[in-house]
Amino acid sequence: MAIAIVIVLLVIGSLVFHFVSPWWFTPLASNWGSIDSTINLTLWVVGIVFVVVNLFLAYVIYKFRYQKNRRAAYEPENPKLETRLTVITTIGVAGMLVPGLFVWGQFISVPEESDLIEVVGQQWHWSFRLPGKDGVLGRTAIERVNEKNPFGLDINDQHSADDILIKSNTLHIPIDRPVKVLLRSKDVLHNFAVPQFRVKMDLVPGIVSYLWFTPTKTGRYEILCEELCGIAHYTMRGHVEVDSEPDYQSWLTKQTTFAQSMEMASADINKGKQLFAVCSACHGVNGEGKVSLNAPKLAGLSTWYLERQLDYYKNSIRGSDKRDIYGQQMLAVSASLLGDNAIKNVVAYIQTLSYIPTVIPENTNMQSSLLSGKKLFNNCSYCHGNNAQGNYAMNAPKLAGQHAWYLKRQLQSFKTGTRGSHPSDLYGDQMSLMSKTLHSEQAIDDVIFYITSLENSE
Repeated sequence: MAIAIVIVLLVIGSLVFHFVSPWWFTPLASNWGSIDSTINLTLWVVGIVFVVVNLFLAYVIYKFRYQKNRRAAYEPENPKLETRLTVITTIGVAGMLVPGLFVWGQFISVPEESDLIEVVGQQWHWSFRLPGKDGVLGRTAIERVNEKNPFGLDINDQHSADDILIKSNTLHIPIDRPVKVLLRSKDVLHNFAVPQFRVKMDLVPGIVSYLWFTPTKTGRYEILCEELCGIAHYTMRGHVEVDSEPDYQSWLTKQTTFAQSMEMASADINKGKQLFAVCSACHGVNGEGKVSLNAPKLAGLSTWYLERQLDYYKNSIRGSDKRDIYGQQMLAVSASLLGDNAIKNVVAYIQTLSYIPTVIPENTNMQSSLLSGKKLFNNCSYCHGNNAQGNYAMNAPKLAGQHAWYLKRQLQSFKTGTRGSHPSDLYGDQMSLMSKTLHSEQAIDDVIFYITSLENSE
């Protein structure tokens, strides 16, 4: 009797939770209302079966409960009942599958007038490519991927030159125009999903998959990777901004083509030296950094990382938080880097500076800190390398050789949101999430102490 009551209460509780729960679909922002209808149909069919079967189970438990003077009847077969159950089950399964097959037929039939976009997945970020005026995307190959050509385009393909490259994690698309999205992975299995568009598809290395949709509402929508693609899988996020046609065209004209990215002027080291005179006041004449001025070491850092950080400062992506007093100082200094090539020039000069090793800080419990720090650093090493040497493919800078006090301040800034909270700081946002795996100040100290021990381990 008690079991029957529990089953009935389970059914009632499930129904109440379903109808009053605040967790439901995000508001639809595309043409795929038919996907919602299919899911709702499935929920109704499965829900009705759930209620009927469980209430029947409760009824049977109650009706045929043990009674001292009653014997059970043995009936191993009941053709009539089996036929009814088979027919009802078949109708239910067909009712769920047939509408889904019609929707799938629409899903794989892309309108001829669709705009074309390529989405490239990589641990752990998104980038995008659009065809230029010729309307055709150039050929790509993984073996051509490098720092200068991150998309791996074929420079000999005539269709590659005008391809528009979007290296940020934010893609813009125009409203009310169908979009065919080609999906390509550089490394492992990913999954492109935008909940408001009701579309998702795997990115499989070596294969170009696709999906399509028509955005129907302007706004900013989050891109998720819904495939377990590695330890930082949950940080692989991006955004799609649906614009009006004028806003979209305004954004499009500001983007860089492949030809433009390959033809950028080479750096002028002499001009970079003149610009670095301002930087050296804090960072030192050899870019060695100064603790008294809270300035980190610059010598030894990769060109691409230095350029990205200076660009972040110039565009107020980094240093705009009022709690980041040192970032605000850099925000003001970066304003002196005038012109398109100023950042490239000063970074080129920094690369000529002599590297000065950092002194490992004293630690009274060295063995304990190294063991604890090494264990904690396992998570960091996926991006930054086993020896904290940095990894361009992961967009992760070199950590080995940097001052311990600076590393600690940055980890604390990531944890508090002082750094990495700007919507355009993709990698800072990832670090903010990852920094929360260090649950105490002792954990931060241990992992930093281990990193400083890697100074000469490359």
